[in-house]
Amino acid sequence: MEVKIGVQHANRELVLESDQSPEEVQQLVADALSGKSGLLELTDDKGRKVLVPADRLAYVEIGEVSTRKVGFGAI
Repeated sequence: MEVKIGVQHANRELVLESDQSPEEVQQLVADALSGKSGLLELTDDKGRKVLVPADRLAYVEIGEVSTRKVGFGAI
């Protein structure tokens, strides 16, 4: 699953591939924003942790991984 995180005052968004379920990521975001933990902590598919202060979150986009199409074709 692909997760995009917008951070305030940052030019680029954070993009990571995660093995966590969409519901689990949504719950972690909700917990961080509600003040239960002041930090959003996600783990990517390689086991690396991504930590973002909850007060700096601009948006979190949760979606499926898009596969790239190879070759030529008419649209």
